[in-house]
Amino acid sequence: GDVEVAIMCPDTDVNELARLAGSEASVVAQKGEGLAAGLTSVFAHFAPDHQREDHRRDAHQRRTIAFNSDSPHLPRSVLEDAFETLAAHDVVVGPTHDGCYYLVGAKASHPKLFAGDGMGTSSALERLLSRARALELSVGFAAPFYDIDVADDLTRLAGELRLAPTRAPRTARWLKEWELVAALSRTGTGEL
Repeated sequence: GDVEVAIMCPDTDVNELARLAGSEASVVAQKGEGLAAGLTSVFAHFAPDHQREDHRRDAHQRRTIAFNSDSPHLPRSVLEDAFETLAAHDVVVGPTHDGCYYLVGAKASHPKLFAGDGMGTSSALERLLSRARALELSVGFAAPFYDIDVADDLTRLAGELRLAPTRAPRTARWLKEWELVAALSRTGTGEL
């Protein structure tokens, strides 16, 4: 089906991200500050309200998936599988190896799903699943994946993209430039 790509971000970043995204994605300002507000805004903006009368009809037509910006190497197939999983569940979650999640999707807006603390921490996934259970939402899972949180993650990604730069061409180019700058700065002479 049709897929709409959008970037949800703080109001202060809308113009810069719109310039960078060009015609590839629309850019929408989130309501409120922080990750929880951003995720709540995504589903409030793009997914039907689960309390509306026509929600059941809309839910079969509209599935919304939000994924992080620190997994530029996420394969398209993972997103496609997540949309398939979401067809059979209220919510889909893509867990990371560090107890967080890189992706969350829903057929409807559930503001309480992202309420509370723990966003961006090693207990984020556990807390999200607990809130989903409390809301009596069925949860399906996307394949586990890693995101870029620390230098070792970036080193891992750089190694993978050296072998397969087409997985994330822009990121591969940036990493190649970054590695060159880092190498030049280590020599202190501007020469390799």
